[in-house]
Amino acid sequence: MVTARLGHPHLGLGVGLRSVHYPHILKEHPEVDWFEIISENYMDSQGRPRYVLEQIAERYPIVMHGVSLSIGSTDPLNHEYLHKLKTLGASVHAHWISDHLCWTGVAGRNTHDLLPVPLTEETLRHVVDRIRVVQDVLERPFVLENPSSYVTFACSEMPEWEFISRMAEEADCGLLLDVNNVYVSSVNHDFDPIEYVENVPHERIVQCHLAGHTNCGTHLIDTHDGHVIDPVWELYRRAHQLTGGMSTLLEWDARIPEFPVVHAEVLKAKQHISDELESPQGTPRPEAAKRSHAEDDVDNHISEPVVPHPAVLVAAEVE
Repeated sequence: MVTARLGHPHLGLGVGLRSVHYPHILKEHPEVDWFEIISENYMDSQGRPRYVLEQIAERYPIVMHGVSLSIGSTDPLNHEYLHKLKTLGASVHAHWISDHLCWTGVAGRNTHDLLPVPLTEETLRHVVDRIRVVQDVLERPFVLENPSSYVTFACSEMPEWEFISRMAEEADCGLLLDVNNVYVSSVNHDFDPIEYVENVPHERIVQCHLAGHTNCGTHLIDTHDGHVIDPVWELYRRAHQLTGGMSTLLEWDARIPEFPVVHAEVLKAKQHISDELESPQGTPRPEAAKRSHAEDDVDNHISEPVVPHPAVLVAAEVE
């Protein structure tokens, strides 16, 4: 039996709501378990996006996912932004509100990118204190996602999985485990993605993200522009075993296909969590999750190595 995470409901298998799919969703009412919205695409809009969202929220559970909270910044928290999040959450009855462990700007300037934080004791205290303030303001469950990253800090004092584990416990918040981000970062920084998934507090994982990424030869970029690859599915399968089940969402933010293609991709999760695919020891096939970069090049090669980060892509979604 699938258990609720931190008392929050298990929503099943959902997809990210994107404007290109509005006509299909409003006309066909597809059998989707739930939708996740990019908070910034709706919090300042009273036009068509909000009109469509309100119709969809009448039929489907909604979760909010932000890209501008900047929980790791040294700038003061933006309380105007937080109150807009709170108002939107109440309007769509959001089950929870999430964002990323990152910073997005400094001195009031937004880079529209999800920038990594130094993994130090000082940063941990700073982030935990800010999470507590955010939770007090929102008065709604708050969840943070592990980001993909492309650089590390020489001053970091712990691996990312230790940082987010301690952060979640000390701030008493939920986690959004993005297994594609784990895989992307593991290739970029040469760590074991299975070790990461096995060493986070599974009882605090409220939600999981799946997505495609771009292989640039020397590194991976989290572009959300294609199908989920096998090693990421293996990490998802292991995470499902360890958590007992979690709300799962597919992100697809560039080169977006027709809605049935996106929906079919997240439905593949069913075959990875079925009993007949579990190994006798209840463990994943690590050779798939750890396979070489050369094999990834064959499976995920594209001809254009320079691609935008998904935080830039979702900013363009605003109507």
